[in-house]
Amino acid sequence: MSYAIVGFGSVGQALAHAFARKSIDVTVASRRPPEALALQARAIGPTVVAKSLQHALEADTIILAVPFGEHREVAKAVPSWKGKTVIDAMNALVPPEELDGLPSSAFVAKAFTGAKLVKGFNHLVAATLAADPIVEGGHRVVFLSSDDEEAIAPVAALVKQLGFAPVKLGKLNEGGALVHARGRTWGQLIFQDLFKKEQ
Repeated sequence: MSYAIVGFGSVGQALAHAFARKSIDVTVASRRPPEALALQARAIGPTVVAKSLQHALEADTIILAVPFGEHREVAKAVPSWKGKTVIDAMNALVPPEELDGLPSSAFVAKAFTGAKLVKGFNHLVAATLAADPIVEGGHRVVFLSSDDEEAIAPVAALVKQLGFAPVKLGKLNEGGALVHARGRTWGQLIFQDLFKKEQ
């Protein structure tokens, strides 16, 4: 399974730290050329490699960490998203009317036709996401939601591999709504830093 993080701002870099901590190979890309990211990527860890957006999008699993409005540009960069998993780590700070009344991830999914879309990693602030997820004998929780049941299992496995505890919230418009930040509507679980102890 190959992974890419698209967007190299605070959230993208935080996620890169999580991959580097576990020595998992990940490609990082943004609107800037890879040379502009290379030094920072190398500083995070040897398994973090900056590539062009086109190259990064060849990965099996792509984590979207771009500002919300830019997801359409990313979607247009690939002719077909079939067979790929897209993890939406963005928060839409726009009013629901601008999203056709849909949860933000359902709105994003429309741009990535054919992809399996999972909402995840968006409810933690970047500094928390970058920190060691093992705290006080427990694992920091990452909430996952998707309208595609099958898509959640491999993403939950990645979350575990990164040292977090995956918690499935069900479909985007149900449990997923608990972690949506958009306009003035904030889900109850947004920015909640929770831990799960192994039973």
